[in-house]
Amino acid sequence: MSSIYVALIGLLGLAVGSFLNVAVSRVPEGRSVVRPRSACPRCAAPIAARDNIPVVSWLLLGRRCRACRVPIPARYPLMEALTAILFLAEALRFGRSEALPAELVFTAGLLALAACDAERFLLPRRLIYPTLGLTAACLLAAAATTGQWQRLGTTALCGVGAFAAFFALHWMRPAWLGFGDVRLAGLLGTGLGWLGPSYLVLALLAGSVVGLLVGVVLMAAGRATRHTRLPFGVFLAVGAIAAILVGAPVVHWYESLNDLYAMDARLATARH
Repeated sequence: MSSIYVALIGLLGLAVGSFLNVAVSRVPEGRSVVRPRSACPRCAAPIAARDNIPVVSWLLLGRRCRACRVPIPARYPLMEALTAILFLAEALRFGRSEALPAELVFTAGLLALAACDAERFLLPRRLIYPTLGLTAACLLAAAATTGQWQRLGTTALCGVGAFAAFFALHWMRPAWLGFGDVRLAGLLGTGLGWLGPSYLVLALLAGSVVGLLVGVVLMAAGRATRHTRLPFGVFLAVGAIAAILVGAPVVHWYESLNDLYAMDARLATARH
């Protein structure tokens, strides 16, 4: 990849991260992400363009609002920087693949949803459905460009299957799983299904393990009990992003192992 392409992806990540901050702040409250223009939540002073440069403005302002000097939460530059880093990592992972736009949209949506869940224990429909729609549209375009319609069918089955499995869990034990997690599962199936069902399974396993480890650590530190509520959506998002970026070796190993077992089975059958 050319350095210009990498730079553009990084700048796109910073811009998207800045928009995600607006979405995380406004969508849970039912406010528009377009109007009014960004303003300080404390003094309501509009944020000038020079103070709205991702990461840089936060540093130049000394982490405080220019008007009232109230501290600006670190979540803002962290979201912008993390989005840019993940966009660059996925550009390196997929190159100029037709699936890259879908995975970037999917990842951006996961970051916003994880932030909402971490801050408010909420996975807003107004974030899940647009992310799902845009991801599906990008994957449809990828299938039309490459002719991989069967892959698109697998993607749809993964989305429906993940939603159905989590819906069943929610129906059996509503206290264990909120319906926001059910909707998120459908999004995970769609975003990861294009890569293959194994990536979806890996993401769900990784998210569950991360959640379990965090719960154990918090209980060991005396900061949580068995009944403490944890933002499961955050762990699912972490598992999904990890599956996208570093899951390929694990999936390839698992599939090779299955092929080896299948070969052994065929040989055993032939001997008999």
